[in-house]
Amino acid sequence: MSIDYQTLAVAGVQGMMPYQPGKPIDELARELGLDPASIVKLASNENPLGPSQAALAAARAELDSLCRYPDGNGFNLKARLAEKLNVGPAQITLGNGSNDVLEIIARSFADRDSEVVYSQHAFAVYSLVTRALGAQGVEVPGRHWGHDLDAMAAAVTEKTRLVFVANPNNPTGTVHNARDIKAFLGQIPERVLVVLDEAYFEYLEGDGFPDGVALLKQFPNLIVTRTFSKAWGLAALRVGYSLSSPAIADILNRVRQPFNVDAIALAAATAVLDDDEYLARARQANADGLRQLEQGFERLGLDYVPSAGNFIAVDVGEEAGSVFQRLLEQGVIVRPIAGYGMPRHLRVSVGLHEENLRLLEALPEALNPKVDEALHG
Repeated sequence: MSIDYQTLAVAGVQGMMPYQPGKPIDELARELGLDPASIVKLASNENPLGPSQAALAAARAELDSLCRYPDGNGFNLKARLAEKLNVGPAQITLGNGSNDVLEIIARSFADRDSEVVYSQHAFAVYSLVTRALGAQGVEVPGRHWGHDLDAMAAAVTEKTRLVFVANPNNPTGTVHNARDIKAFLGQIPERVLVVLDEAYFEYLEGDGFPDGVALLKQFPNLIVTRTFSKAWGLAALRVGYSLSSPAIADILNRVRQPFNVDAIALAAATAVLDDDEYLARARQANADGLRQLEQGFERLGLDYVPSAGNFIAVDVGEEAGSVFQRLLEQGVIVRPIAGYGMPRHLRVSVGLHEENLRLLEALPEALNPKVDEALHG
């Protein structure tokens, strides 16, 4: 008699679906017989500029030492982060991307008897790590496609151990100002840890936006997570980190796997932190690209969610999976987000000018024919 191994899995895992990343260019080329060079990928919130030359040079310098284990403590990267962010090295926990750090946090503080609070339309990993641990996820209905912070604070109970807040939020791009985040943190009991996910922090420009690091001294139950995968352009190397009190970081580092960040990633991340010119170019390209996409969607009569990230969610006016497929056939990869409770939206990553233009030119054919007729008839 064969065994149904699914029944042996943790209860929360049995009902889970794997996280679905953006479709790779090579996979689409194989499926549809397209030239990979002709495909535009706007699906994974990557930096379209390519990596920093400083990061590349540092990465290449590590190649002769691939037979050696990396620095398990990440001394150089922690020291540079501590200097740049005005924190102590003992406040930093490194991860294989910020997803790794989010899982480390959940594994350190949540269990089957606890609750974890997060928002509707928020990053899928919050739910995935919660369910994998057998903890009870509490999804709070969103507000204007973003977090309803007051409702999230009200959802905290005696069983709550963690609250996840993405700011800016993925996949909607919504953002809360510093006043709102500070007021929210003031409502949360100190025994409940708040994870402020700032994966897209570097794209925030101007006054009024929160800097989670500046709030650490006032709120000892706060953990801030960030990544080198977005504005810093190192998505392939998977480097993320959290900032917290030394006491919390000590707990996280007990759970963190040894050598979870490789030597090439450590070197590239340390080097790119000094490449201010690269970050400035990335911010400017993103701001220009967002304006280009917004204006294009407006010409097409499409609603979108104003975004503070390097992506934008657009309402295509119908079930987005069909539009997604028709865009694939034209060699344009975006991201349907029905799994986030947004069945009519596509999330579009900001690309280079010509990549954004390619999407905007492909959309009329992919949309309801009435749109195409309105533009060309």
